[in-house]
Amino acid sequence: MVLSSSSSFSQSLPSNMLCFALLVLSVSLKTKALLKLPPNVSVPAVFVFGDSVVDTGNNNNRTTSFARSNFAPYGRDFEGGVPTGRFSNGKVPSDLIVEELGIKELLPAYLKPNLEGSDLVTGVCFASGGSGYDPLTSILEGSMALSGQLDLFKEYTVKLKGLVGDERAKFIIANSLFIVVAGSSDISNTYRTRSLLYDPPSYSDLLLNSASTFLTELNELGARRIAVFSAPPIGCLPFQRTVGGGIEKKCAPRPNNLAQLFNTKLSNLVGSLNRNFPSSRNVFINVYDPLLDIIVNYQKYGYKVGDTGCCGTGRIEVAILCNSFDTTCPNVQDYVFWDSFHPTESAYKRLIAPILQKYLYQFK
Repeated sequence: MVLSSSSSFSQSLPSNMLCFALLVLSVSLKTKALLKLPPNVSVPAVFVFGDSVVDTGNNNNRTTSFARSNFAPYGRDFEGGVPTGRFSNGKVPSDLIVEELGIKELLPAYLKPNLEGSDLVTGVCFASGGSGYDPLTSILEGSMALSGQLDLFKEYTVKLKGLVGDERAKFIIANSLFIVVAGSSDISNTYRTRSLLYDPPSYSDLLLNSASTFLTELNELGARRIAVFSAPPIGCLPFQRTVGGGIEKKCAPRPNNLAQLFNTKLSNLVGSLNRNFPSSRNVFINVYDPLLDIIVNYQKYGYKVGDTGCCGTGRIEVAILCNSFDTTCPNVQDYVFWDSFHPTESAYKRLIAPILQKYLYQFK
């Protein structure tokens, strides 16, 4: 699964598409890769599915959704200080991944108005803030379910084939990196609604069954390099410290325990997918431990605050509760978290680069 040379690429395209292909190539070369790729690993595009951690603006026009961030102070440190629907002060992991791989600087939302053809060829984001493996999560948050994100991907593939032809489209999809980030909203929010009917083991099974259905269909649609991110240490998010961490606002143990239980099962599921789809590389990405280290040992990483967010009091403000009426911290570089749920761009940078360096070799 290695990209062919530019000469063989041009020979495989109809003549009327050559100019377009060269345009896409020139656009992608404008971003210098920050990460040295392993031998025989080349990534033409990135596609992202999941929740608010990776959403780059798909929820902007969902007026019924609570999970929106296309208003100040979100985007305070983004290009031009413009809120784009990213749940952070600046870039989010979707952007940092394509930047590290040298594909482009930002990963646009698929539902972004006036999306250009070159963006389609090099990857887009389908994630929706407030989504999760549990189907109830997206209903409660007014977001787009993972099944709906897959529907958008199916629509996308039709557009891609119209741009580059069937064979090249299949090649791009087979060689691209697919990122799946979900589970946070399920564990942090929806489980409160489900807890009378499900204990942690049974709820983790519910999440796992939904994850299995989603990942199986993604493999069946032609994805061959799929990075499945673990649930993070939910109990150490500022909001969870506030509601479940006691008077000292320590990491709440119950959501952390549920996250760890689910992660163990998710890791096993990813292994079974590789047996069912031997031509695929489904890789479980452990973000729980490295993020926990940043949160707990924040001073080691140069931060001054690891238990509250920069927005407002930093304890409960997130999405529509983090708005222009709230004050924000004077120096966001001192903080691990931007709001009560999402890390700062700085913290994401410390997380994403080492993760890519650690796991990319598994996609050979």
